[in-house]
Amino acid sequence: MDAQTDNVLRSRVLAMDETPIKAGHQGRAGPQQGKMKTGWFWPLYGDDDEVVFTYSNSRGRLHIEQVLNDQFSGTLISDGYAAYARYAAAQKGITHAQCWVHSRRCFVEAQKDHPEKATEALQQIAKLYQIEDTIKEKELTGEKKRQYRLDHAKPVVSGFFQWCRDQLAQGGLLPSEPLTKALNYVLGRETSLTVFLEDPDVQPDTNHLERALRPIPMGKKNWMFCWTELGAEHLGIIQSLISTCKLHDITPYTYLVDVLQRISQHPASDVSDLTPRLWKTRFAENPLRALIDPRHPDRQSKQPEATVHAH
Repeated sequence: MDAQTDNVLRSRVLAMDETPIKAGHQGRAGPQQGKMKTGWFWPLYGDDDEVVFTYSNSRGRLHIEQVLNDQFSGTLISDGYAAYARYAAAQKGITHAQCWVHSRRCFVEAQKDHPEKATEALQQIAKLYQIEDTIKEKELTGEKKRQYRLDHAKPVVSGFFQWCRDQLAQGGLLPSEPLTKALNYVLGRETSLTVFLEDPDVQPDTNHLERALRPIPMGKKNWMFCWTELGAEHLGIIQSLISTCKLHDITPYTYLVDVLQRISQHPASDVSDLTPRLWKTRFAENPLRALIDPRHPDRQSKQPEATVHAH
């Protein structure tokens, strides 16, 4: 797992998020008797479509510092949680980009009290994503993608932020109102929300990471919690491998059966070969099989001969 983590941290663009999980028993005495602690998975998504689920018993900035640990430099994409912004501001060599989807959700929440204004904001954000769809359709990359964003998306983004400032300048909004909070949310993040315009490798949101971490909230409905924090760490490891397998169109079962047999004979110095991304290029064409698999060499060599009956 360390090999995959090291490669993720070498990314030029890194997405990071956090999601809660019940992990670790409180004990059998005291006011918290029988309750589970709240821990946190902090998934990372790197340039090579690899995911790493790190675990912490805290949602504090310290875990971000411990995980990135001066190994990462580049653009960090996150939601609006302030710990990311504080970390990025304190580091040299890190540009902080924030997520437009999280910004959009603020205006969705404001629709009930201010349907017209909130809808107008959502329509402007929708234009931004229409431009991103066009970029995908045209298969633009690199400088062509950057220039297309500058020509088409930048005017939309600039107009949106000016519209937000105009709404606040008009007055009549209370500080506690959802629309006020939404406007202040995006204006307070204007710089980080525009990073993607100049960098074609930066996505405007963290949707790719949220899709990869979806098995965790879905899984909690089935297994509910991890009895120990060590169990949560192990869950993070196996989920990192499974999620990365899926991102590379690898059947997780085939990968795990092969690697669990291969790892005892594989040189420790080449352990990175066994991460899903590299495993696909080296071993996927002829993976080691489980003994119960009909395709296992031992099973094939022991196939019973057909019996010929005389008539």
